[in-house]
Amino acid sequence: MSTETQDGDDLEERVANFLRRNFPQIQMHGGSAAVQNIDRESGEVSIALGGACSGCGISPMTIQAIKSRMVKEIPEITQVNASTGMDGGGGMGDGGMSPSFPGETVDDEEGDDEGPQAPF
Repeated sequence: MSTETQDGDDLEERVANFLRRNFPQIQMHGGSAAVQNIDRESGEVSIALGGACSGCGISPMTIQAIKSRMVKEIPEITQVNASTGMDGGGGMGDGGMSPSFPGETVDDEEGDDEGPQAPF
């Protein structure tokens, strides 16, 4: 019943719904989250956090949670790039500084470390 075009449009809607459902605190705290781009062939999605998210101390944790959860919940998504505008406009995974947290150990070789959980 559904066609590829409908599925493609549905993917964008599922990404937007994911953000609204999983991160209502972004809006509650004066921030915003917007889907910038979805590459359906590669499974890569770009998200921009704005408003109060720019310069927020926990925005690196929010970004990490979005990256970790979205690829698990939406099978078509293989990579998430997210930025707050504070990193020169590029995605955090493109040479940007990764957040570190006290007591955190990260083994980049395995790639399965989700890091600390955001407080929401």
